Amino acid sequence: MEKYRAIPEGFMTVGEVARKIGVTVRTLQYYDKEGLLSPSAKSEGGRRLYTDKDLVILHQIISLKSLGFSLSDIKQNLISLETPTDVAKALTEQANVIKNKIEALSSSLIAIKQLKEEVLQMQTVNFKKYADIIVNLQMNNEYYFLIKKFDDDTLDYIRNNFDKDSGLDFINRFNQLSEEILQLQKEEVPVESERCQKITESYWNLIYEFTKGDMSMLPKLFKLVDFENTPNEWEQKQLLINEYLSPALVIYFSKLGINPFEEVK
Repeated sequence: MEKYRAIPEGFMTVGEVARKIGVTVRTLQYYDKEGLLSPSAKSEGGRRLYTDKDLVILHQIISLKSLGFSLSDIKQNLISLETPTDVAKALTEQANVIKNKIEALSSSLIAIKQLKEEVLQMQTVNFKKYADIIVNLQMNNEYYFLIKKFDDDTLDYIRNNFDKDSGLDFINRFNQLSEEILQLQKEEVPVESERCQKITESYWNLIYEFTKGDMSMLPKLFKLVDFENTPNEWEQKQLLINEYLSPALVIYFSKLGINPFEEVK
């Protein structure tokens, strides 16, 4: 009991701090060794003594560690707590870190759920496609779901011919053209009209750009509009576009005197 009476008022032993915060004595000893949290004082007998200020610093350390920060990162990010402004700044920094972590975890949770949906819709296990979907989810590419519709050869072709920027540029141009086609359909513009035929030419040129003239890819591309079950909003638009543009393409090819689909038979 004499040892405990020797502890000055306002100080706590390493055991008391460990019990209050829920860490082990060994953890506190390690933080001291690494220079993260040294005791504010030592008793005459050499016992480590901590203050309430040390508890606040320890809370900073534990919070940052729980968010995945390394001890070296934590050591660099600890803020001195000498004034109310210092304390407020430390709490603000912690709040910002926690907020960013929550946002990152929320994004990861959404991505996991999206990947799960795609996995269940695929007929076989295909880790290469899973990896492509994950990469596109990380890119925030909202058209990641199309990956499951491509066969392996087409996916290899896309990987070899498009990077992140060129791929997103192509899909953006495709979507812009799709909106123009939907507007023609809404206005009931005849498919044989000059206006429709001009946009049909643009559509075909975009397909030709994608395939680089390889007509053997056409059946695979047009299979993308062969949706099963309930299509999403983008797929519903493509169904409408296909319905309107199919006869327009027949007229366009007839004027050119070609039939690209016969070339691949």
